Amino acid sequence: MTQHKIFSSGIEHASFVTSYQILEKAWNVISSSDEGIVSNDGVGLCWKLYKEQSSDLTIIAFEASDLVPSSNPKEKNFPQFEFLYSKNITSFSFNETAVKLFDDNLQKLDQLKSEILGTNPLKPLIITGKGLGGSIASLFTISLLDNIGSTKKRPLCITFGSPLLGDKNLQKAISRSSNWNSCFIHIVSCYDPLPRRFITDTTYMPFGTFLFCSDSGSSSFENPDSSLLILITLSKITGQNQEFQSAKYGDLVEKLKRKAVFKDSSELAEDKTRSDSFAIGICLQLQQALGLTPHSLQDHNIDINDLETKITNLEKLLILQKRTSFDPSKKLNDMKRHMAQLEWYKKETKTKNIGYYDSFKNMNTKSDIDVVGFQKSLKIYWEKLVGDVETKPQKEGAAFRTRWLYAGTTYRKMVEPLAIAQYYKEGGKDYVNNERSKHFKNLEEWLEEDTTKTKKELNSTSRKDVEVILTKDSCFWAHVEDAILACNELKAVKDKEEVLEKLVEFENYVYGLLKDYAVSPEIFLSQSSYMSWWKDYKAIKGSSYTSKLVNFMNDAGTIKLYGSGSYDFP
Repeated sequence: MTQHKIFSSGIEHASFVTSYQILEKAWNVISSSDEGIVSNDGVGLCWKLYKEQSSDLTIIAFEASDLVPSSNPKEKNFPQFEFLYSKNITSFSFNETAVKLFDDNLQKLDQLKSEILGTNPLKPLIITGKGLGGSIASLFTISLLDNIGSTKKRPLCITFGSPLLGDKNLQKAISRSSNWNSCFIHIVSCYDPLPRRFITDTTYMPFGTFLFCSDSGSSSFENPDSSLLILITLSKITGQNQEFQSAKYGDLVEKLKRKAVFKDSSELAEDKTRSDSFAIGICLQLQQALGLTPHSLQDHNIDINDLETKITNLEKLLILQKRTSFDPSKKLNDMKRHMAQLEWYKKETKTKNIGYYDSFKNMNTKSDIDVVGFQKSLKIYWEKLVGDVETKPQKEGAAFRTRWLYAGTTYRKMVEPLAIAQYYKEGGKDYVNNERSKHFKNLEEWLEEDTTKTKKELNSTSRKDVEVILTKDSCFWAHVEDAILACNELKAVKDKEEVLEKLVEFENYVYGLLKDYAVSPEIFLSQSSYMSWWKDYKAIKGSSYTSKLVNFMNDAGTIKLYGSGSYDFP
């Protein structure tokens, strides 16, 4: 197996960000050093609006009154943030002070949001703030993400010395959404106590990219666990109560810019005692860029080697997760080939007068055995895809479901009968209630919840194409198997009425599908389980029994006409 060599590039990323003018531009608006800034006052909050004359860039800077952020995150539901919800995440906890400020100014902030989106959402936008104002900037940016699609330019949120905003659920929601996590850059001075005020409370969790800065340099971390561990370490060695003026971020931005332009090559010198290039990079980030050296840590009982090992493992894990992250589009061609193989198998078994459901259930040929592999691969693929959708924010998940609606419905109709065949071959009963996989249920729900034209096309059936359709109800064969078991049960039970009622119910169910041309003519093949049930049921009901299905099944000419789409139901 090829061994991929990995490197830690946090210092290089930080250097790139600090050498660019966006940090300087954002801070200039915060400090009001640019002309043409429009100020707006709210309740305990003000924001400045600046439009750069030489470009289309707009910058919004938030500044909060001298309020102490809350140490206790509170669950708060805003309609603006419900788009972040998923089936797995239905609530968030926010910094109580920040969310109250946002709530107190909600009407004006909604008006600001409408103005931003109503002018030209394609124009570049920076949203920024220092301290608690940075938390409001993050909240405002999150509220914008719902209205800005993947084809439009997303806003960039830059905070300076901002306290952590929310809990693990909020971090997961931001991180799981495509490209949203990259919208946030948090500048943190190693000497600023505010960003690490509540890190001992595990309910707070970072999100976005953190750019940690010291007198020695700067380094960036995208991994929230790494950022949290660094904040915890900083709080132990510098305490929480030292004086730090937020205005120092202006000097810090200028210093970092100069340092990035006039690089000190000594920072990149290799540690000859180490063979792991990735670990060397982490060492440089912690010791040379952030000043977390053995000397600075020894008085606080912190082992620098242990810290470097933990950060190294966290960063390697993030890289591995990115490499192995599930991308359904990349594997789609493989899945199409597997589905094509099943189509071929379906046609082949039909020529043998048995149908693919019963052929797979009997497992008598090499073709039947080969299909097991295709079925497993398709199941793994779709279980993973459906599971990923459940973790996505509601709006993005809905868009994703619509995009995959056709393929998911076709897969369910084709492959679920194979799962049913395996279950009943092994002696199972009542598949729908006892065995049906969650991903099949979810795929069916996608179809029911969707309101697009694709859904109508998938739900509609054409008489002329009935010969090649997949049965609309992917659980059809489970109902057939239960009907067969019911016929067998009649031989042993004393009270037959309840069982007979179930069989009549199944009979009506089949006729309803036939009348809608929603069931494949394969069910009439001589070796099919359906025909086996029909023979038993016909014997049980006797020759004098009549019904719509009986009249249909007793006429071979009618069945043939159905197969060609030519039969007109009365």
